[in-house]
Amino acid sequence: MPKTYLLPFLLCFFLIGNAQTNPKSFTIKFIEEEIKIDGILDEAIWEKAESANNFQQYFPSDSILAEQQTEIKMLYSSTTLYVGSKIYTSGDDYVVPSLQRDFRAGGNDNISIMFDTFNDGTNAFLFGSNPYGVRREALISGGGFDLNGFTTSWDVKWRGESKIYDGYYVTEWAIPLTSFKFKEGETKWRMNSYRFDTQSNETSTWIEIPQNQLIFSLAFMGDMVFEKPLGKSRTPIALIPYVNAISAKDFETNDNLNTLSVGGDAKIAVGNSLNLDLTLNPDFSTVEVDNFITNLTRFEVALPERRQFFVDNNDLFASFGSRRDANPFFSRRIGIAQDIDGESVENGIIGGMRLSGKLNENWRLGLLNLQTEEDISNEIASNNNTVFALQKKMFSRSNLSFIFVNRETFKDYDFVEASDRYNRVVGLDYNLASADNTWVGKFYYHKSFATDIGDEDSSTGVDLRYNSRNVNFGVRGNYIGDDFRSDLGFIRRTDIIAARPFAEYNFWPKKGKLNTHGFRFSPNFIWRPTLDYQNTDYTIFSSWSAQFKQQQEISVRMFNRYTFLTDTFDPTGTDGAVELPADIGYNYTAFEIQFRSDRRKVFSYSLEPQYGDFYNGARFSFEGDMSLRLQPKVFLSLNVNYDKITLPDPYPSADLWLISPRINITLNKSIFWSTLVQYSNQRDNLGFNSRVQWRFAPLSDLFIVYNDNYFVNTFMPRSRSINLKFTYWLNI
Repeated sequence: MPKTYLLPFLLCFFLIGNAQTNPKSFTIKFIEEEIKIDGILDEAIWEKAESANNFQQYFPSDSILAEQQTEIKMLYSSTTLYVGSKIYTSGDDYVVPSLQRDFRAGGNDNISIMFDTFNDGTNAFLFGSNPYGVRREALISGGGFDLNGFTTSWDVKWRGESKIYDGYYVTEWAIPLTSFKFKEGETKWRMNSYRFDTQSNETSTWIEIPQNQLIFSLAFMGDMVFEKPLGKSRTPIALIPYVNAISAKDFETNDNLNTLSVGGDAKIAVGNSLNLDLTLNPDFSTVEVDNFITNLTRFEVALPERRQFFVDNNDLFASFGSRRDANPFFSRRIGIAQDIDGESVENGIIGGMRLSGKLNENWRLGLLNLQTEEDISNEIASNNNTVFALQKKMFSRSNLSFIFVNRETFKDYDFVEASDRYNRVVGLDYNLASADNTWVGKFYYHKSFATDIGDEDSSTGVDLRYNSRNVNFGVRGNYIGDDFRSDLGFIRRTDIIAARPFAEYNFWPKKGKLNTHGFRFSPNFIWRPTLDYQNTDYTIFSSWSAQFKQQQEISVRMFNRYTFLTDTFDPTGTDGAVELPADIGYNYTAFEIQFRSDRRKVFSYSLEPQYGDFYNGARFSFEGDMSLRLQPKVFLSLNVNYDKITLPDPYPSADLWLISPRINITLNKSIFWSTLVQYSNQRDNLGFNSRVQWRFAPLSDLFIVYNDNYFVNTFMPRSRSINLKFTYWLNI
């Protein structure tokens, strides 16, 4: 496989990128006094502040001014950015599902503001609030092109209050300038704001954004101009100690596991633009469990990172390669290891550091190093895990990025083979984003190193997309060599050449109930180089999707699939079952319908039935969820996933159920109680997770977490634990 086939594309699209100009801007006045944050805006200085106004409608139309307008005023001192927003509404019947922080914006009333502090159109800080004063913050990366670049697990200290009036509500914020990263002496930031208004069924933005772009796209922003240059940020050192007491019992081994862990993190600012994060004996035992999934594929599934240590500037490390097939660094690999029986177990982390952020206007740096513990009884070595990333801005919104990943054990263990003592990956990615996001994509080449590794040790790919109002298309493909290896990455499968082009055409009716609808055609082909480039897999995906003006969504899809099994496989996962034989190809077709109701309603739901062939048999699937909002304190939801797989004898058939009810109760903006039940007969597990969280101080929490797991068939207990965890955020 030639390893230079990307160069012509790379040379062509290096040249794409023109600076975007926006007519909208406003000046922020410098003040000496402190403003009381109460949602009233009664200080006289607010009358002298300029406004960001004349919001543009984004939904249901993107070509008119918003019917319900918004006025945003800002002031700043040497330490704080003050924001006062007046949000006009047609009534006071607001949708506020919960009082818990970091809510998702869709389907409820809220306003968000995005700050591009380095004016690069690539990364931004987001702050938001709703009519009840519930706050949220997020990091946006990758130019806001897709949902992978929106991270709500980031936390920072700031204050905000809201107050409801007749015909509008006011939200008032005080954001420490230390919450941002920016260049000393900067005189302007790029900014945009968006709000959801459920009563008028309207979404609006300060800067006009076409509906074919995501509402948090960083390609469309105005300017906030500071009256005097920003000074040096005097960021305090943040110490975040924790104490975690766990009492647990493993009923399979009859072991009692009682532990007390003490450790913590420290956050140190290096100038205005870099973060130094230190961790000692970090507690990565999550108090929020992962959602179960039903996996009918032959491959591993990637679950999202939830651990706070890895969140800040995470795109610097985690956005390389292909998220689907070959990501050279997947942070969830750190803290997990294979024991002597090949089972995945928690592997303790001794400590580590992470330096990340901006070196200057054009360069970003990321350096991560963590040391894991040894576990001799389980034949788990102590490993040093290092990631170095360097990113250079190119043109208006593109960048060239380098990554080096190293996993290495420095101790001589007799149970570690020479080929497993170290694994390294070096790579180069060019991330393309035109000024208005019409063209986006990436080109990458990665190479791995290990003892006695073979010659097919590289991974390379292209993902180039054109996005317009009516026509979207893309050329996507990648090659992963049979010997390519990344111990700290997510490599779904090796020895493939994949081609995944797509084409889409969308309509925007001016009359009727539909807001937009369109057709998409997306073939997916995979060849195996070691099998003389045999086409072992393909899926031809065809669909029609529509969004209604009342926010319901519907889609109809057809899947034409072919799978050539190179190994025996049982899609049901039944113990001891006869597996489908290898070296046989299967053609199968399935049809699917998906409908999602209006999320503004008290009761909302989605339905997704599918029926069709499945290998040499048939499959009926149903996936659905429903939610009931007893706002603002109680939110009930239920997810159901059912798969009926029927294969001819002697192969197994199965009825696979995954049922997940959840109860969220927010007593106030500081005390939250959530209970999640997960029943999966594929995993033979019935799990209960009940968690009480008391946020007794900003970003400081007391958790009580109860976990209980049972075998499904016998309802015998499997494991049980109770956690008492205390964390405190201290600025010094």
